[in-house]
Amino acid sequence: MIMRRLLRSLVLWVFGGTMYFLLEVGWKMAQGHPNEISWTMLVLAAMICIPLDQVNEHPSRNMPLWLQAVLGGMGITAAELVAGLVLNVWLGLGIWDYSNSSINLCGQICLTFALMWVPVAGAGIVMFAWLRYWLYGERRPEYVFWRRKHE
Repeated sequence: MIMRRLLRSLVLWVFGGTMYFLLEVGWKMAQGHPNEISWTMLVLAAMICIPLDQVNEHPSRNMPLWLQAVLGGMGITAAELVAGLVLNVWLGLGIWDYSNSSINLCGQICLTFALMWVPVAGAGIVMFAWLRYWLYGERRPEYVFWRRKHE
């Protein structure tokens, strides 16, 4: 049982981290900033995948998908702040800087990207649920979009 959970987490970690990193690469390339792509984004994305998957599992599968996405987006934003303070401020790596964005905190997070993380988190939550279903035979994903499902 423990090995199965570890394997599941590893698969989600690798798959989710890679998918986000490819999204990051595409975004940076489209913005004309390929020199700003960092391997640290792959590591951060992979680390976020497990708690993001857990948003769909706990505390209740009956939580509306929009609320799961908002919680996931908040988690991603918090992780981005911590990573930014460590990587950019403390270590001086200068991987990203949102200082020129309106409503930013220490140049490490900003309102624009915090809002963008919500649909990214929602997509990740749905993707992880379907991966668990397809790869591990767990129950088929069902979503409540606006209200809690009454059982």
